[in-house]
Amino acid sequence: QVRLVESGGGSVQAGGSLRLSCAASGYTDGVYCMGWFRQTPGNEREGVAAIDSDGGTSYADVVKGRFTISQDNAKNTLYLEMNSLKSEDTAMYYCAADRANTFCAGGQDSLAYNYWGQGTQVTVSS
Repeated sequence: QVRLVESGGGSVQAGGSLRLSCAASGYTDGVYCMGWFRQTPGNEREGVAAIDSDGGTSYADVVKGRFTISQDNAKNTLYLEMNSLKSEDTAMYYCAADRANTFCAGGQDSLAYNYWGQGTQVTVSS
């Protein structure tokens, strides 16, 4: 069973930076794609950034140029570097993963992922 554990959330002032990490375990044969999502109370979970099984990345328009998704395959860890944070970035951030036999596209749709972490809170004060 794939397990995802996020860390790195916290409180920061607007304009500041945070780096989120997602440690994955339980991977079996196949290829994996991963993504970061966020959610605020009363709203749907929205895609922030994703990386497919070939290493291709995609970002939500609202974070392009500010957030960077990356992964360390040797450590089975996914990262989200967040710079120039804004108050509207305040949310619970979730890591997600999915598996495929040959190629996993992932992307910004939460329905594309079968595995989820518990989330880490990011609070940006203005």
